[in-house]
This record gives sequence, C-alpha cells and structure tokens, in this order.
Amino acid sequence: MTQPILEMRGITKRFPGVVANDHVDLTLYPGEIHALLGENGAGKSTLMNVLTGIYAPNEGHIRFKGQPVDLKSPKSAVDLGIGMVHQHFKLIEPLTVAENVFLYSGRCKAMLNTRDMNQCIKECSENLNLKVDPNAKIWQLSVGEQQRVEIIKLLFCGAELMILDEPTAVLTPQETVELFKTLRKMADQGKSVLFITHKLYEVMTFADRITVLRNGRSVDHMLTKDTTRQKLTNLMVGRDVLKVVPERDTAKSTREVLRLENICAMCDKGVPALNGLSLTIYGGEILGIAGVAGNGQRELSEVIAGLRRVTGGKMFLNGKEVTNLSSRDSIKKGIAFVPEDRMGMGLVANLDMVDNAMLRDYDVPPINRKGILNKKEAIRRTESFVKAHDIKNAGIKKPVRLMSGGNLQKLLIAREIHGNPDVVVAAYPVHGLDIGATETIHKVLMEQRARGAAILLISEDLEELFELSDRVAALYEGEVMGIIPIEKVTEEMYTRVGSLMLGDREESAAKEQTGGMAEA
Repeated sequence: MTQPILEMRGITKRFPGVVANDHVDLTLYPGEIHALLGENGAGKSTLMNVLTGIYAPNEGHIRFKGQPVDLKSPKSAVDLGIGMVHQHFKLIEPLTVAENVFLYSGRCKAMLNTRDMNQCIKECSENLNLKVDPNAKIWQLSVGEQQRVEIIKLLFCGAELMILDEPTAVLTPQETVELFKTLRKMADQGKSVLFITHKLYEVMTFADRITVLRNGRSVDHMLTKDTTRQKLTNLMVGRDVLKVVPERDTAKSTREVLRLENICAMCDKGVPALNGLSLTIYGGEILGIAGVAGNGQRELSEVIAGLRRVTGGKMFLNGKEVTNLSSRDSIKKGIAFVPEDRMGMGLVANLDMVDNAMLRDYDVPPINRKGILNKKEAIRRTESFVKAHDIKNAGIKKPVRLMSGGNLQKLLIAREIHGNPDVVVAAYPVHGLDIGATETIHKVLMEQRARGAAILLISEDLEELFELSDRVAALYEGEVMGIIPIEKVTEEMYTRVGSLMLGDREESAAKEQTGGMAEA
C-alpha cells in the first residue's frame, strides 16, 4: 500500500478555556484529493494552522514523507512543500498581485523585472481560468478576486501538499471543473491535495477520501464512494438538518418593487463596472445573482444601497425614481443591505451588540427621541434579536468581535430586516458559515420573501441560488447575460448558467431584463 505523505496523530491544541483540537488524526496519501469537513468551530482552521506551522500542538506528532517534523513556523512548512490558501487571506494590500505572488515564492531579486513577473502571473492565471490583473493592487480587488490571488500564489509555488480553504467559492461550474482537473493532474503526479469546503456537491464529485471533524474531534474517515451527502451532513452537525426549500408559486407576483434601467457605475479603480444593467425585482420573490467575482456584483449591491453613485441610468422603488439616493435616505425608503464583508462594512468590531443593533436607525424614533438615544429601547431590541434568531453571545454589552461568524451574520441580518423593509439586498449572506447558521439565514430570507419583500440574493454557490431563488440572473462584465426562472433544477441548468457567467449572452436577455417574470 502507498505510504502516507502526511500523518497527524493525536493532535491536541488548547487555548485558554477551549480545546480546539482534541486528539485529532488525519492521514493524507500522495495522489489523492482529500476533503476536510466540519461546522464552524469544529477545529478545521486550528488543525490547518498546526499543519502549516502557525500553531504548535500541545500534544501529538506529525510525520511528513515518513519523517517526523517539527513545524516551528510557516516558513518551515513552505520549505517542506506544504502550502495553504487561508480563509482569511495572507496578502499585502498596498502591493500588486504579481508582487504578492513573487514575495511568497521567494523569487524576488534586488531589481524586480515587472514585465517578466506580470507575464508569469498571466500565464499561470490563464492556465487555470482564474482571471486577475497582475498590476492591480490587492486593496482594489473584491473578496473573490483576492481569493483567486491566493489560489494562484499557492499553485505558482508548486507545493507538494496543497491545502485549499473554500477554493471554488468564486468560480463558475466550468471553472470549478477546470480547477479540479488541474488539482487531479497534480495528484496524478504524486502530490496530495486537501481542500476544505461547505459544498457537499464538490466533496461527492471531486474528493477521493473524506475526514469529518465535530467539536474538535475527528469523528469519521471514509472513502467518498462509501458515503452519502445526508450521512456527511449528519456527521458534521450531529443531528438531522432539513433544507429550507421554497414552494414554487405558479401564480407569480406582478407587484414591481425595484426596477433598474440601464444602470452604469464605476468601480474603485475608476473603470466601468456596470454597463447598462437592467433588472426588475417583484414583491414576494428572490432574484438570485450569479457571476464570477469582479463582474459587477459588489457595485450592483452598493448602487441599490445608496453607497455608490450611478453615472447613467435610473432606479425606481415602488414606481418612484430614487436614483442616487444617499445610504441614509435608502434606509428610510425601505432598502436593507447585508454586505459581503460582515465585519468590515456591516458591523463595527469594537462596539457592543446594542450599539450595532441600532446603527441602521439611530437617528429616528423609537431609538432616538429629540436627539437623545433611548438606550432602554436599544437593549430591548437587541434582546429580541437574540431570542428570535438564537444569537449566541458572551453578553450584549461585549464587543461583537468576540462573536463567531455565524452569530455576527445573524445579528447583522436581524438588524437589517427590522422594520420590514421593501427590498433586501443580501450579498453572500452565508459565505464561510456552517450548516446550522446557513439553515437559520436561509429561513430568515424565506420569511422575508413570504412577507412580500423583494430580495436580491448574490451568491457564488449555484446550489444555494437554485434552491432559494425564483429567478437567477447571470452577470458578466457588468451586464445581464440572461435571466432564468427556477422551477425544476436540472444538470443542464448548471451548464446554462455557467455559460452565461462566462459571457455567452442569451438572445432573449434584453427582453428578460425588462420583462421580469417572463419565461426564458
């Protein structure tokens, strides 16, 4: 039998008051693609930080290529041939894409040849269909584009053990297949690939073996062919999880709530991001937005929320023009916004739950009465959020930075839907969340849909879009390529939407953009 490339035995990592890893075992073989599954807080990130030399284990040992290793730093792991794309990116924002990649690779010289560096990055990215501008500064890129840089950085260095955390989060179905073809080719050459994902479809399709963590322990190891999606879900959560799937309403709403006509807007780089985009969203429906990151999703959400000015076109809310309203006026008009960066844009890390819960309407009654904040009302509201959405916390007067990602998202979405807004813009609302938190967020969105709100759902996960949306619009370079009504999900639908995301415009796209609920 093939000897393992990696053996982690009895790995235990303790923090004050917490055992993050409790005698975890993990074995990886050369030539395999291995999936690591588990809810947020299950210990996946801690285990990977041990493997990449960021943390030293309190107990246990690691063998790499049959030899015991002492990973004292990330550099020692890289030198051995172990590399990882972390969920929280390790990029230097003022530097360009090419500079970040070469800095990580150690190929930097005293005098940098920018042209050669850019050419190397371009060739690497094109081979993997991961489009990114080598000259772009990291701070100018969207979250999805930054993840692509991390993927390129790792593959460019040719690590023998490749660890990827949610590597396909911003890829189309076709690009996902191409990426895993590349990873499979590397596995066939004797390298080992470990990827962490919440997408069970990817696990069942691309992984050879699976390890499941729960509450800091490794609860099972198995061949992919010997398991099912339901079994994996139950192993991760420790209970049955029911998917929130909407009933498809054949008598669809015709009450127009939000209409965008030929919207144009610039991105942070000062170049066009939205190019004549037109959309209509109706009350009581979820319109899903599919697209590779960087094709106008961020700008679209910010235009609707009043955070980005349009340079052309008009926006209408309940039949009245609201083009270029301020964010404050957008809130007063009934537009709620759940941004993709829950901590950087949605919440203030060092403020407590009470203060964060009233950020949306701190200047109006009942929170504000004649210029004086009503703290009792703010506390009452926060407590109601906690109870209604099961938000786990160390105290509502503690900074929210102490809360987990899932509980942060519950607080954010509870604040945004308070007051029953007419429009809810939800950008990647379950990105990085575990199954339990995802279940809760999806339930909230469905409740808002049932109430009659018009919901714009932006996601990189086609499964999520197809399960929740009434229609799905595909964006490419700031334009709508087509809008597909979702009644019965088929494999052909994945291919069709994937083609639209790559710029293959539907002949009826213009009609669908303005025709709303018209059939594709």
